[in-house]
Amino acid sequence: MLKFVKNHMESIDGVATYPMISLLIFFVFFTLLFWWVFTASKSHIKEMGELPLEEDNQQKTRL
Repeated sequence: MLKFVKNHMESIDGVATYPMISLLIFFVFFTLLFWWVFTASKSHIKEMGELPLEEDNQQKTRL
């Protein structure tokens, strides 16, 4: 099975660029995510962290 895939991939022109593009997208995404995590305001993070608990409390009071 691996020989079939290897032979098929070798027949595609410029196939070596796809792993580089994938690595670049991966790196940029996680770099931006890392930057956002460290620059996000603490109040926003706390509000988002408490959101699931608030929904549970609101549903219980309705019942």
